[in-house]
Amino acid sequence: MYKIDFSFLQSKSYTNEEIKHIEEDLNHKYKDILRNSIHHPNHLKISGCLSCGADRMMDTPIDNRRIIEVECKGMLGCHFAEVSNELAGTPEVGDKVIISSEDYIEIGIVKENSELIKIKRAELGLYGEKLPIIQRIASEQDLQKYNKNLADESSAKPFFFKLIEKHNLCMKLVHIHYQFDRKRLFFFYTSDGRVDFRELAKDLAAEFKTRIELRQIGVRDEARCIGGLGTCGREFCCSAFLNNFKRISTQLASDQNLNSNLSKLSGPCGKLKCCISFEIDEN
Repeated sequence: MYKIDFSFLQSKSYTNEEIKHIEEDLNHKYKDILRNSIHHPNHLKISGCLSCGADRMMDTPIDNRRIIEVECKGMLGCHFAEVSNELAGTPEVGDKVIISSEDYIEIGIVKENSELIKIKRAELGLYGEKLPIIQRIASEQDLQKYNKNLADESSAKPFFFKLIEKHNLCMKLVHIHYQFDRKRLFFFYTSDGRVDFRELAKDLAAEFKTRIELRQIGVRDEARCIGGLGTCGREFCCSAFLNNFKRISTQLASDQNLNSNLSKLSGPCGKLKCCISFEIDEN
């Protein structure tokens, strides 16, 4: 929502450096336009071009903490995080940072660090809630540990496949994630029904010597995790910018006079496309 994608330029006669320069220049201008929508010190005015509706004032107070948006694997996903008071300066977009909470330590990538965070949080009605803390920018030692975790995640896949075959379980592995501090190892999977994985969890814990968490996810979450291109030729909305999934019904499609052929209205996940809800006025 707050960054324009210029990947389509790769099909034209531009070098990678030219594409990068164009993207950075136009995104700076785009963000300047968005920043100018912040008028009052205690309120945010969101113009019609941002909300697809009339201008309105957001009554949510401005949270003056140093808050940035980060993205990481595991349970945190894309999330707001507060920069520690002990950390001088604000991490830049693209920096890898160490994030801590009450029960985990993760590594993530900074997605946004500007005043635009205030706009997004105001639209979501967020203020003053407890957030994960950005402890530091990842060091070389942190990155080495992160790369080891990635390697161990890949090596865990064959063992997992061997075990589900041994226990005759109907599970489709989507993703494996080592928590940065290696206190938990997550296995995300899809299945048509409930799975009794108690014996599987025991075998995994015995092999990897850490706490094992098996998480069943839906097909939409699977599509978000794997990523890909939709029928429009762009990146899946769920992977690119959506923070949560709305309930989408065939009535939404009918209200917009869309094709009643469900196969054309469904995404690669088999569910109705998320974009069907984009033109619905929720005011």
